[in-house]
Amino acid sequence: MTSPDIITAIESKVQKAHTQSLDISLNEMLDMKKNGELNITPDYQRLFRWSEGARSRFIESLLLEMPVPPIYVVEEDDGKYVLIDGLQRISSYLHFRGELEASHLDPPVKLGDFLVLSDCDIVPELNGLKFTELPTALQIRLKRSFIRVEVVRKGSDPKFKYHMFKRLNTGGVLLTDQQMRNCTIRLLDPQFNDFIIDLAENNEDYKLTTQPLTTDQYFSSFNHELVLRYFALKNNKSEFVHDVSDFLTDYMEKVTTGELGFDYETNKKVFEKTFKVLASAVGSKAFGYANKNRDKVTNSVGVYQFEAFAIGILPLLDNLDPNDQGQMKALGEKIIEIKLSNDFISLITGGGKNSKGPLNNRIEYVESHLVL
Repeated sequence: MTSPDIITAIESKVQKAHTQSLDISLNEMLDMKKNGELNITPDYQRLFRWSEGARSRFIESLLLEMPVPPIYVVEEDDGKYVLIDGLQRISSYLHFRGELEASHLDPPVKLGDFLVLSDCDIVPELNGLKFTELPTALQIRLKRSFIRVEVVRKGSDPKFKYHMFKRLNTGGVLLTDQQMRNCTIRLLDPQFNDFIIDLAENNEDYKLTTQPLTTDQYFSSFNHELVLRYFALKNNKSEFVHDVSDFLTDYMEKVTTGELGFDYETNKKVFEKTFKVLASAVGSKAFGYANKNRDKVTNSVGVYQFEAFAIGILPLLDNLDPNDQGQMKALGEKIIEIKLSNDFISLITGGGKNSKGPLNNRIEYVESHLVL
């Protein structure tokens, strides 16, 4: 490509981006959040993980009029802003003002709870104080503190917004791959992302089979990633080569943009029956491992187990009735038998299992042995 061609390619992309820089006071940001003009989606809000010390030191920086990085927002068609970078800082200020709700934190934060400053290392005299206990002059200084807001204006190419967020993972708390997908792909179109989250959060059978997930896995949105993994393997397994993360992101992007068709109603029905059957047959052991003695299955969630059984059971689905207790008992016994077999265990343990061949082998093993 010649230099003029490269310049033309760059300029064509620049023209798709409409941005604006604003200086907005933190008090105005607070009002925007309270009035619904600044949107921090529930899934994104769950990513707020700064410690109370980190929150406090941010407040200390503001009081000392130290420079702070800008935040980034996307302007929606109705003029409201969606925060795409700056969650830790904005949430810290909201907590100090008693306007944060973050039930996922330990301890949880409710509206009306005020951050008590701690670990301030430049002005230790601030430690132990709440906003209402600051001198009036400092309260006013904090309210009037400005922060630079970089606005991606409405009318910008949705793909520009999407790629912008992907490159703004600078918040000090690294996002997992699924958290990145949840936050970025919804900028293209939220339908598929919301569909996945709804199934993960509200389907009781799926929740039962994945009940052993740890708190950290839940807050890293691993429960959402497993639903995405189910649909990607169910509908697009032939495209998987080696890197699971890229495979899942690529599938989610293509469904979201319409490049790959996705029948929501049909896929939902198959998903619901898959996990109703697994929940009825083996409950919270659906994706568990054999124990060290290989005589029992643990309450756990292994990703290779998930792939093998959630996908391997699909060919049998039409002939299974989750309300047939006898059939479900026999199915559960067969699943446990497979999990405890040395041949199956060899397919899910050891190195090199995260590639196309081993993936197909473990799914095919379940398909061929899951015969009632």
